[in-house]
Amino acid sequence: MKRRAFLALSGAAVAGSAALRVQAAEAAVQQPAGPPAAAGGAATVNTVRGSIDASSMGTTLVHEHVLVDFGGAATASRSRYDAEAVFRTALPHLTEVQKRGCRTLVECTPAYLGRDPQLLARLSEASGLQILTNTGYYGAANDVAIPKHAYDETPSQLAARWTAEFEAGIEGTRIRPGFVKIGVDAGPLSAIDRKLVEAGALTHLATGLTLAIHTGNGVAAHEILGVLGTNGVSPEAYVWVHAQNEADPASRGRAADEGAWVELDGVSPKSLDAHVAAVVDLRARKRLDRVLVSQDAGWYHVGEPDGGNYRSYAFLFDSFVPALRTAGLTEGEIRTLLVENPARAFAVKRRLLAKTRASG
Repeated sequence: MKRRAFLALSGAAVAGSAALRVQAAEAAVQQPAGPPAAAGGAATVNTVRGSIDASSMGTTLVHEHVLVDFGGAATASRSRYDAEAVFRTALPHLTEVQKRGCRTLVECTPAYLGRDPQLLARLSEASGLQILTNTGYYGAANDVAIPKHAYDETPSQLAARWTAEFEAGIEGTRIRPGFVKIGVDAGPLSAIDRKLVEAGALTHLATGLTLAIHTGNGVAAHEILGVLGTNGVSPEAYVWVHAQNEADPASRGRAADEGAWVELDGVSPKSLDAHVAAVVDLRARKRLDRVLVSQDAGWYHVGEPDGGNYRSYAFLFDSFVPALRTAGLTEGEIRTLLVENPARAFAVKRRLLAKTRASG
């Protein structure tokens, strides 16, 4: 058999396998769930250079970027940037934070917005950082990065695409996503945003991948929790990305009480005090065990001269952590935020089923 024919057959087989797994996930929602898949297995995380034990993540930045292209899904292409120029720009920043003790960086740029797994693999090897990439689509920013087929396909069909990347690798590589990245605007959810969340729920049930969802506000966050529950997915599988943008601290507290991960990921010089206050508030609510912190930094902007202003990843270590100490957090609590919570949040261990289903 010729190589091209073999690869075509292999790709069809993987797509078929992914669709079957999604169908099984849908069926699980229609009836009481049995024991979670692989419940007794070791907790692992998929990095761009292979799977690792979740306990090996170490100090982790849970929401950062290397490259972002807001040109739109219709024009998204690697021909729009020079990968070597991006590599030269990003590497010193990654090396800088690795020297500060960071071991893992979660790169949150999705498909059609500049995702480049092979570039990330090169940067991981050169910097010594463990880097995660993702599957899923970004429906925020007025849907600029949603491909046309996402409007036409069902949640099951989208989930089959994302599950196939988990099973066979992204875009013909052997690099597997470490989580599902979705973006939605402020609530109430639009039709396409709801579809993306439903597809994410099915993908989680088929793969065990965590759902990191860029969420416009608390209204959207709590609506997402409802959609996940309807689809049989536990709140523990959901990371509320950009939760710092919600003005009501009680809304964040309610989400954490339900079991969602509350991600305060915009740490910067301008937001330092507000981020410290948000962490302290969740600590007072006894929900530090559901909090993730990061910076949303980096950002080589495609289309800007030399990638624009690439923001350092070091501020969290140089200023935010000392500010948390000043606010009264112990070394153990800081370790919870930077080491223990990320490992729990991103571990691919089992399907996290809604309690109403799991107890049925």
